[in-house]
Amino acid sequence: MPVSSRQRFFIVLLLILAGLLASVWLAGRYAERRQWLERSVEAQGQLELYAQSLRILVERFRAVPAIVAHDGEVQATLRAGADPLLRQQLNHRLQRLNAEAGAAVLYVLDARGETIAASNWQEPGSFVGNHYDFRPYFQDAMREGRGRYFAVGVTTGVPGYFLSRVVRDLDGRALGVVVLKLEMEELQRDWAGQSGVLLVTDRHGIAILASRPAWRFRHLPGLSAAQRAELLAARKYAEQTLQPLGLQALRALDGGGALQRVDGPDGRRDYLWQRRVLSEEGWTLHLLHEAHAPGGAVRSYRLAAGGAWLALAFLLLFLAQRQKNRRLRQRSRAELERLVDERTAELRQAQDELVQAAKMAALGQMSAALAHEINQPLTAMRMQLGSLGLLLARNDAEATQTCLARIDGLLTRMAALTGHLKTFARNSPGGLRERLQPDTVVDHALLLLEPRIRQDDVLVLRQRNAEAWVEGDAIRLEQVLVNLLHNALDAMLGRTVRELRIDLQRDGDAWLLTVGDSGGGIAPGDLARVFEPFFTTKPVGEGLGLGLAVSYGIVRELGGQLEVDNDRDGALFRIRLPAVAAPVTLAAGQQE
Repeated sequence: MPVSSRQRFFIVLLLILAGLLASVWLAGRYAERRQWLERSVEAQGQLELYAQSLRILVERFRAVPAIVAHDGEVQATLRAGADPLLRQQLNHRLQRLNAEAGAAVLYVLDARGETIAASNWQEPGSFVGNHYDFRPYFQDAMREGRGRYFAVGVTTGVPGYFLSRVVRDLDGRALGVVVLKLEMEELQRDWAGQSGVLLVTDRHGIAILASRPAWRFRHLPGLSAAQRAELLAARKYAEQTLQPLGLQALRALDGGGALQRVDGPDGRRDYLWQRRVLSEEGWTLHLLHEAHAPGGAVRSYRLAAGGAWLALAFLLLFLAQRQKNRRLRQRSRAELERLVDERTAELRQAQDELVQAAKMAALGQMSAALAHEINQPLTAMRMQLGSLGLLLARNDAEATQTCLARIDGLLTRMAALTGHLKTFARNSPGGLRERLQPDTVVDHALLLLEPRIRQDDVLVLRQRNAEAWVEGDAIRLEQVLVNLLHNALDAMLGRTVRELRIDLQRDGDAWLLTVGDSGGGIAPGDLARVFEPFFTTKPVGEGLGLGLAVSYGIVRELGGQLEVDNDRDGALFRIRLPAVAAPVTLAAGQQE
């Protein structure tokens, strides 16, 4: 049966409509999927920044309990038993150490779990005399040597993260436990201004930290009666009432995210939910953004796909019925081209907005301040700039060029310091490894200390050796030298003869770099303790006693040794580093 023109028209129309609906639906699905994926990736980036801030905060204090646990005064007080004088002295020492560290509380428990000394000993909520043997951080430290635990303080009622380390006698017997309490309330206040809801849950699924106070101490579904009993026995959350969060999974998304319906403190809402596990702490970081449907992008994609399909359909109609419907085809084509141009412009604008949003999201959070590392170069630059003004006034061109070269070297040094900070932030122990000349490192260290040397009228006696090459990190080795030179200058204050001796000599298969002074030397009884943490001969308030301990560790990481002795009228520090061959210099025109 022949098909009439009217029937043919309806068939073509149905095909066009069916193709249009299919293309619009597929484009919408693709656009929605892509938008959710991009939002998931962006949220994962935010989670990484939050995780990094948490990691940095905890890592700043992780080593403090271990260092204090090796302190001789702490061990002596625990061995002495109920000695009021020793305990009071330890109270004052913990108060000073905690003021330097910046934690909430630093305290010491005996083997029975009783607090014998604490940094808050004179505050109304003092921990002294309280028993904490029921706390897992005490039990873990006594059993395994260390512990970490998040809980609400039973004494203060303030939540905190507890880091503990066992104190052992020389024979390995456990004498007690050193505990540091770290409060994270300030971190939560910083999170409060961020978009979305940020949660940190423990291994029980309880929100221990939250950017919104009403969400704190809510638990995810699945908290059993046995878990509740365990939390009650440890008094982990004190008198807090644990309310559940009603969750309903809506849809899994690409990129590890999911759409969840939550019956929470803000009512029932749908969220884009992202998770990141913090395995070291046993925590999980959650980021929730309200799940607004990506309508704008979906509409753009649907319109573009519909326009493309219509363009193809009308092109086919144009080729099939060119003569019959010429005017109609021309009018339809012009209308179609206008529609395509408009939709294409809308799509381009939407893409530009997405690019700009990605740029803004990449700003992230800033690195920690470089005040300590660049303070000395800045001081030296101020001195050089002051000298530069005098030289310009005298029109001394040669000296002006020398001064500018020094300032340029200091700027190069500051750039190297920031590069070293990036290496440290990536958690790469050992730093960079490169061949370097110790003479160059000494030059940089002396340049940083030149104003101090000139002010104290110190005579520098130096023996160079251009053949010396070692392998290591120039920045870290320079930090060791600056520390040693600072100590030498401090030791010579008030002395009649002030001589700073720096020597570099070959010693077998190593290079020996020595730093000596005329400061009177170190007491023989203190020579064996100068590299111990917190040991210092300086007055109270002028140092925590960590400089030489850190320098000793840096030299050991570089494969060398740091030694100390008395020589003539002062102290003598020796840095011994393995010798390496000088780098090969390529001839002109050769390629490596």
